[in-house]
Amino acid sequence: MTKLTRFFFALAIASLFVPSVFANGNKEDSKSMDQGKVLNIYAWNDEFQTRFNDYYAAKLPADVTVNWIITPNADNAYQNKLDEALLAQDSVSNDEKIDIFLVEADYALKYVDTPYTLDVNKTIGLTDSDLANQYQYTKDIMTDSKGVLKGVSWQACPGGFIYRRSIAEDVIGSSDPKDVQAALDSWDKFDSVAAEAKAKDYFMLSGYDDAFRVFSDNMSSKWVKGNKINIDPSIERWIDMTKEYTDLGYNNKANLWSAESWGGAAVDGRVFGYFGPGWFVDFCLGPATLDDPDAEKTIGNGSYGDWGLVKGPQGFSWGGTWICGAAGSDNLDLIKDIMYTLTVDEDVLVAIAQDKGDFTNNEASMARLAASDYQNSFLGGQNHMAEFLESAKSIDRSSMSAYDQGMTEKLMNSFSDYFNGTVTKEQAWDNFYTAVLELYPNLSK
Repeated sequence: MTKLTRFFFALAIASLFVPSVFANGNKEDSKSMDQGKVLNIYAWNDEFQTRFNDYYAAKLPADVTVNWIITPNADNAYQNKLDEALLAQDSVSNDEKIDIFLVEADYALKYVDTPYTLDVNKTIGLTDSDLANQYQYTKDIMTDSKGVLKGVSWQACPGGFIYRRSIAEDVIGSSDPKDVQAALDSWDKFDSVAAEAKAKDYFMLSGYDDAFRVFSDNMSSKWVKGNKINIDPSIERWIDMTKEYTDLGYNNKANLWSAESWGGAAVDGRVFGYFGPGWFVDFCLGPATLDDPDAEKTIGNGSYGDWGLVKGPQGFSWGGTWICGAAGSDNLDLIKDIMYTLTVDEDVLVAIAQDKGDFTNNEASMARLAASDYQNSFLGGQNHMAEFLESAKSIDRSSMSAYDQGMTEKLMNSFSDYFNGTVTKEQAWDNFYTAVLELYPNLSK
């Protein structure tokens, strides 16, 4: 953990508010300023940039320049760059100040309980009525210890099992989502199908991490109780299942996001399916299935279109991206309009879902789309929004903590050696605790 990250983490954990640092974070002070002509947006990839350009950019005042500062997530580079810029926010010119920055679910709490994020209601100006149709968990995640909302999202992220239709046809005799769900609606059934898939030389999953988010999202307790590290039974179940799948050859021994993992989705790939939410469908998995990424996304280009989506053995959610207004920004009116357009406007949220595959953060919009004749071409024409609709209402992120990102990364790193058979389970746990205590020295085993 870098010095900057430790500083921000300490702020989030201890809720150390320093209001005087950002006088411009006060609504009255900010509103007295002329609106800025440069809008600085910090992000880690082009996901938000694409949605901004497609659904908002035409509304920008002609004299406003958008400056995208995009830093990949690898090795914590995005957070480090963001933290450095936020710490300098009160000492740079208005045109250099951060206006908007993006955060992910795994580390959102690091920024929520700090003075660096603006009050969405009182300072930015969105009302409770504006936000009424957003899924409650997306607001709970970004609400600080004083009940102040600090960010909004265009996404809700219920997950499902994204399966290869041709493989399902070969293994269970049908590619229809209703039949596939019936065959996979419990972990016992999932295991049975994995064995059948193995018998036909397929892998049920691509690798070690594929099912992790299903289990971590169903934790009944937080990673830390008091100052002690807590291991939820759901995490232990993921470890045991993943070891069994590795030893039996039910997975392809690939790490998430690796070339080997994506290779299992290619036209000649042998992976039955991947767990993921809406953003994973079209933004991540879809491109990995194309033989020619520059050609049209259509059936015949790799395995594109040979996929379907079902709930699978257990409901879950994964991730999400939130838009935060940065304290000190001189573009409050613009931030409000961006947040409203991309996270409140029902028509825009329907369009994002139709065009990008996101399950968007508006219950009314998603109900409209689920009842429509919408078809997702990657998923063989399936209306997968209907699959997500009910599960989205039941998402509960009460087990979230500011430690989630670090715990997840250290667990995956430590146990990949165990899954590979190079260390014992006990050694893997020792390695996990050593890594976590180095990262979070305030904790104990």
